[in-house]
Amino acid sequence: MHVTVVGTGYVGLVAGAGLADFGLHVVCVDKIREKIELLEKGIIPFYEPGLKELVDRNVSNGRLSFSTDLATSVRSSLVIFIAVGTPSRDDGTVDLSAVEAVAREIGQVIDDYKVVVTKSTVPVGTNRRIREIILEEAKNSVSVDVVSNPEFLREGSAVEDFMRPNRVVIGSDSEKALAIVKDIYRPLYLIETPFVVTNLETAEMIKYASNAFLATKISFINEVANLCEAVGADVHHVAKAMGLDKRIGPKFLHPGPGFGGSCFPKDTKAFVAIGREHNAPQRIVESVIQVNEAQKRRSIEKVKMVLEDEVQGKTVSVLGLSFKPNTSDIREAPSITLIGSLLEEGAKIRAFDPAAIEEFKNLFPEGTIYYAKDSYDAAEGADVLVVVTEWNEFRNLDLERLKGIMNGYRIVDLRNVYDPHKVQALGFQYIGVGRGA
Repeated sequence: MHVTVVGTGYVGLVAGAGLADFGLHVVCVDKIREKIELLEKGIIPFYEPGLKELVDRNVSNGRLSFSTDLATSVRSSLVIFIAVGTPSRDDGTVDLSAVEAVAREIGQVIDDYKVVVTKSTVPVGTNRRIREIILEEAKNSVSVDVVSNPEFLREGSAVEDFMRPNRVVIGSDSEKALAIVKDIYRPLYLIETPFVVTNLETAEMIKYASNAFLATKISFINEVANLCEAVGADVHHVAKAMGLDKRIGPKFLHPGPGFGGSCFPKDTKAFVAIGREHNAPQRIVESVIQVNEAQKRRSIEKVKMVLEDEVQGKTVSVLGLSFKPNTSDIREAPSITLIGSLLEEGAKIRAFDPAAIEEFKNLFPEGTIYYAKDSYDAAEGADVLVVVTEWNEFRNLDLERLKGIMNGYRIVDLRNVYDPHKVQALGFQYIGVGRGA
């Protein structure tokens, strides 16, 4: 079977390489020629563990290729996956212009039956609109079916999530299209992956409801952490005991500086906007968004507190710029809010991240902040060290060495990667998240 994947961003490239690994012939199409040229040279434009190996393997065996020619790719494929961006507008609604543009282009070139599969995260009703657009643009009397197949990829674990997913959601009103997409995912039946087969609207809703719930767990435990600080409790023990209850589970009960990334901020805002549009207010998710913004501000206050509100001229070492470890993605990252605020108050920033520095330079050019070559370079002369992202290499820093190069013995651990008692025993002032008095 020949398949086209439109979009070579995070979702499109992982999906394209994964489908090729399933034995399909896949063309990944993008209108940005520079991205295609990089991919043809074997250069992955973002950091994702294991993805380069997956891409290289399937390029070398002839099952994966890249192109800017959508028309030729569509005509030669039975199935076209749409995996383009759906960013938020200022009011929280979803900008579907890229999805609709792809639908128009598909409609203008199809000459036979096609199955169009939407992997982009889109509001309820979008897939039906995609089919309407394609048929409106079609020059011939062609037949097209649309399938909603939302992605559930975690950045940093995307390859594993695609190859061994928790579930596959397929939504369509066409039995023929459902059978074709099931056949595409046939290798996953061998590992007993659960499949949820439903209609278009339900598949679209599953994606938003899932991300909204996970974001809710994060904001909930962050509020619990703030209460723990006030009453002298330890949020880690609270979260562990909660997670042992099988009705709750341990995942996403880790306090921190607030969630970021390409999904949770965008999808929670969209979920609220969808509820507002249909007169079904999503009050819990509205609160989740508010709590998350407050948590980012609270992180800034922790840094200011250890500096006794004397930020002007102080040097702050920031470890971690990406929104989570094992990715170069900085979209909605807590580090952006933290660094932006500290710079406004006159702080000097020395920052390090194993993967996201080049991305971060697009927001804060060199000279605005100092980009260090490693963690110790970042800590040189710092009045306070702030752990923002829990990369593994930050978990075992030589604290004695830090003490010898820092100007002030202060650590603000926004990910709770260190044992407070050990750090304090070495003479550091330590502040974590939700760890009591």
